[in-house]
Formats: sequence, structure tokens, C-alpha cells
Amino acid sequence: MPKVRIAPSILSADFAHLADEIAAVEQAGADLVHVDVMDGHFVPNLTVGPPIVEALRKVTALPLDVHLMMTNPDAFIREFAEAGATYLTVHVEACPHLHRTVQSIKEKGVQAGVTLNPATPLTSVEEILPDVDLLLIMSVNPGFGGQRFIARVLEKIKQARAMIDRTGHLVLLEVDGGVKVDNAAAIVAAGADILVAGSAIFEAPGRDYRRVIAQLRRGGAAASDSGDNGKPTAHSKAAASSRKARR
Repeated sequence: MPKVRIAPSILSADFAHLADEIAAVEQAGADLVHVDVMDGHFVPNLTVGPPIVEALRKVTALPLDVHLMMTNPDAFIREFAEAGATYLTVHVEACPHLHRTVQSIKEKGVQAGVTLNPATPLTSVEEILPDVDLLLIMSVNPGFGGQRFIARVLEKIKQARAMIDRTGHLVLLEVDGGVKVDNAAAIVAAGADILVAGSAIFEAPGRDYRRVIAQLRRGGAAASDSGDNGKPTAHSKAAASSRKARR
């Protein structure tokens, strides 16, 4: 299993040839497919719904990492679960009864994730962490692709890693927003397990998705394997232990 998982975000893909785009990133070594669902209300953009997830499920065996940027995600959990989502991730800002929402996702046989916007404190997810499979840290304000990574979110990622490790539970830490080849190592060094990348992959020169995915993975692998002195970091040891437990 790769030390760092790469999840291309279809928000930046060519929707006129979506099946081909998914096949291309799968062949290029992607580990998941990240699907941004935007309702035009919670975020200022409108994207896809369950039919697209269902279509994707028919053309790839990769896990579908479905990120619900919606005001009322509870109303659509069943539809996205039945469409074939592997992960369903909801925003803490949109879920007044977060525990109930997470349990509803799990009852549908789907892995549950929670996410929070850059300005939302980590304390908002502390109580729910033992119940989820994935924590997504937004490193841009959600709504549009191609935004610049917010540098101070690196410290938030470090704090999230420490918070997860204290729970003793296997919770994947994912980072989404402005992830590029030149910052992948720093993001993984801070504690990320999964890198979501949209424009970095789908806008690669010559559509060389394999090269970019390999570069993202190499940068992350170097960060997780050793610290400044070349010795394994605490995160690399914890991540290795978690990966072994998941086999």
C-alpha cells in the first residue's frame, strides 16, 4: 500500500471526457477519485450529484471519495451511498447533529468522513473523531478549484495529526486545496495520509498525469520516511503502524 495516497479531484477534469479522464488517472497510479459535490448554497458553486457518482462507479474500481459541500447533506446520504460512494465526507459547519449524520452514513455501509473550513477550529471535530474513518482538512476556502494553499493551515494539519493519534483510532487525514508538487512534502510531513489534487494533475502539461502523481507521491514519501536528520519521524512510525493494521 502506498505510503501517501493520491486522490485526483474531478473538479478540474474535462467533463466532456470524464470516463477517459478517470481511466487515465487510474492508469497513472491514483489511489482514490475525489468528487466535490457543491450545492450553490453552502459554497458559491454548483457541481455534480448522485448520477455522476453512479456513472463513475461503473467505470472505475478505485474508491470514490465523495465530499459533500452542501447545506443539508443528510437529505442526500442515501442517494450517494446507493450511487456507489466509498467515503462520504460532510462539513461540521453544515451538520448541527454531526454524530447522527455520521451514524447515518455508516448505517448505509459507507465510510464516514468529516471536514472543516480553514477558519473553523479543530475543537469542532474533537468529539466525533473516534467515530469517523477520515478527517479532511480544507487548505483553501471551498467552492472553486485552482486556489492557492493557505500556508498557515500546515500548523492545523500538525495539530489534527496529533489529535488523531491521541484517539488511538485509525482515522485517515486528508488535505484538500492548493496541493502541488512543490508543497506535497511539507503537507505530508505535517501529518497527511491523503493528498487531494485537482489542477495540479488534470492541468499537467501534455496531460502527463503519471508524472505528476509520481512527483506528489515521491515528495510525500520523502517527508514521511525521514526528518531533517534522516531518521524516521514520529508520524512515519505511526502511519506505518496504521497501514500494517489496515492490511
